[in-house]
Amino acid sequence: MKHAQGRQSPDRCVLGVRTVWRTVGDGEFFCPGCGGDRNYHRRTGRRRLVVLGVPLLPRGPVGPVVECTACRTRYPMDVLDHPTTTRFSAMLRDAVHTVALAVLAAGGTEARTVRRAAVGAVRAAGFADCSEEQLVTLIEALAADTGRLPGRFPASSASPAVTGRDGFDPCGTALAIELHEALEPLAPHLAPAGRESILLQGARIALADGPYRPAEREVLATVGRALMLCPEDTDRLLAAARTPS
Repeated sequence: MKHAQGRQSPDRCVLGVRTVWRTVGDGEFFCPGCGGDRNYHRRTGRRRLVVLGVPLLPRGPVGPVVECTACRTRYPMDVLDHPTTTRFSAMLRDAVHTVALAVLAAGGTEARTVRRAAVGAVRAAGFADCSEEQLVTLIEALAADTGRLPGRFPASSASPAVTGRDGFDPCGTALAIELHEALEPLAPHLAPAGRESILLQGARIALADGPYRPAEREVLATVGRALMLCPEDTDRLLAAARTPS
């Protein structure tokens, strides 16, 4: 039995099944075959029994599928779950930026070494124009917004374990939500070394002015969970970051 796919196979066959495709949408995706971002057509099809080149009996629907406009390869719809290269780069930049802000919010921004470490990490991730002033201003703005990172509460000498440095609550729900929203969508698309690299960048920022503070460790533990690292691996990496290379 001979199969002919759509209009791309105009040859007449004695007996076979032909699929006629119809485009129902389009967009941009990461094509595994081409190895880069490409345009795609979302297509559905209907199979028909063909006799002497004449379509006769319907044989049922096909698809939907994603067809690369460059290589013409067709993929299942779940290929769209993989971010494009452009989107992946933006997700990575945002992840490092969020981790840097979270660590600064937990440990404070007084030490210039910490600010420099944070700026270096954020610039290396893709925000080339990042400055110390921008990070500090953003942290102050976030602290004033009770619905976002990091949340700010009056410092209390009676319960120092509840409040973080300068009244920040680094273990608060708002902070954890921010980190999970930035890191969880990215984690499945990173190799283990990539997930570890993001955690280590946060650890180096925290260590720039001395040993980890308890608030910083809590933030970094949250980062590890959001990156789908087991607690043992998180502890190992945080200990390794303290060892001079």
